Amino acid sequence: MSTVTTTAGDTRTDDRSRAAVRHLLARVGRYVFLCLVLAFFALPLLWLATAPFDDTPTIGTSLPDFTLDNFQALLDNPYAVTSLVNSVWLAGGTAVLVVTFAALAAYALSRVRVPGRDALLYGLLLLSSIVTGTATMVPLFELAFRLHLIDSRLGVILILTGGLLPAAIFILKDFMDATPTSYEESARVFGASPLQIMRHIVVPVVRPGLATVGVWAVANVWGNFLVPFLLLRGPDKAPAAVIMYTLYTEGGQADLRLLSTFSLLYSLPVALMFVFVSSRYGFRFHGGIKR
Repeated sequence: MSTVTTTAGDTRTDDRSRAAVRHLLARVGRYVFLCLVLAFFALPLLWLATAPFDDTPTIGTSLPDFTLDNFQALLDNPYAVTSLVNSVWLAGGTAVLVVTFAALAAYALSRVRVPGRDALLYGLLLLSSIVTGTATMVPLFELAFRLHLIDSRLGVILILTGGLLPAAIFILKDFMDATPTSYEESARVFGASPLQIMRHIVVPVVRPGLATVGVWAVANVWGNFLVPFLLLRGPDKAPAAVIMYTLYTEGGQADLRLLSTFSLLYSLPVALMFVFVSSRYGFRFHGGIKR
């Protein structure tokens, strides 16, 4: 009897040991996989951080021969700095229009019971996802031509705003729905107008949503190449996404010194904006106050 009990105990001990080994191997494999994924995404960023300071950058990542001549060469380019300013104007103007119009539309759709409201929202979101800017460039170009908006920053801003509005309205409506109406009713009792309610009560509550939509709009416009490439004629009005294309030779060879330096400067504004807004408001796809 004692021998049988001892054998059973040894068997359970061996099973626990094998289970512990399997668990350890699984954790090691998981961490190795995560490290490989992290390295896959980190290497391009590491190249972007080191190549602009290398005298002779290559497509490989290595310790740079530190120099600032690449930045001086980029400043000598007549359109590099101007294109970054143009990108700021296009992205900032579009973000302001998208946030303003989306907030007003989302507030109206949230507070007014319109028949077929949800179907309208989902229809707009679906059409904006299916009918992309590439598919609509011919009619948009014709419309811009008839309205004399070719080679105009305003034309680019209006077209980009129209493409981003449906999704922005859809996102902000969730924030508006989560905002309690008791504050608004109290303000109406004291004679506040709808615009005053919107400005002094609703906007402070849904600021995280407005910040989220603003960053999202800026990121979409900042990296947009097709619309400004087709609508803006002169290089003095072109944004950075278009000017970056000119840093290649006619044979398709990239000037790595200029391209890496310009890419670093091109990436910094959006990255800093994301960090600032995330630390200040956070990116939360829900309202700021519970009912």
